Amino acid sequence: MLEYKPLEKHSIDQKSLKHLVREGEGANLEFKLKTNHPDKIVKEIVAFANTRGGKLLIGVSDDKQIKGLKFADEDLFILKKAIEKYIYPVVDYEIEKVILDDEKEVLVFEIPESPMKPHFVDLDGLAESRKAYIRVADKSIQASKEVREILKGQRKGKELRFVYGEKEKVLFRFLNDNKFITISKFADLVGITKKQASRTLVLLSLTNVLKVLPMDIGEDHFVEA
Repeated sequence: MLEYKPLEKHSIDQKSLKHLVREGEGANLEFKLKTNHPDKIVKEIVAFANTRGGKLLIGVSDDKQIKGLKFADEDLFILKKAIEKYIYPVVDYEIEKVILDDEKEVLVFEIPESPMKPHFVDLDGLAESRKAYIRVADKSIQASKEVREILKGQRKGKELRFVYGEKEKVLFRFLNDNKFITISKFADLVGITKKQASRTLVLLSLTNVLKVLPMDIGEDHFVEA
């Protein structure tokens, strides 16, 4: 199995850090003041790896205050252990330390988009309870079964085809008049099970006919690509 190793580098100075923080949290940037709950912080790392990558700043508050860490090496040790223990499969990341004027430090974790999607948070060592997360705007949300299947299919890179049958015709007529469709709505619309509806919409997403818009609350939305 391919294993990733953390790499420490030094290219972000205080000026660059302040510029980053001014941008505020978003799809590729997350702030954490401390490492009190490393089991929760790994969700952000997994979400970045499963989406477009991003930076996690430790020592910065949600309201953009650069507080820094007094004992950064201890926080770094805690997070490295949490990453090793709770993330499956292992993720690639780079670490930078930015020294502040008061000698405190900010930890910058840079997580690239992973070629090994989906990654999971595994808190208890049981495969059935693993949870995948993705980044949507400034939130890390749990990935649905459909999103996980799409991530897995994209990783495999197989050439896929679909048959344009009656249920697909009904689907696209619906999307001509509506912005999106959900698994439940599609199942009801064409009289199939949710499992069949899920399989169809995932396949259409993998062939770039549809695109999935993950939702924090409620069912994911599928739209024309």
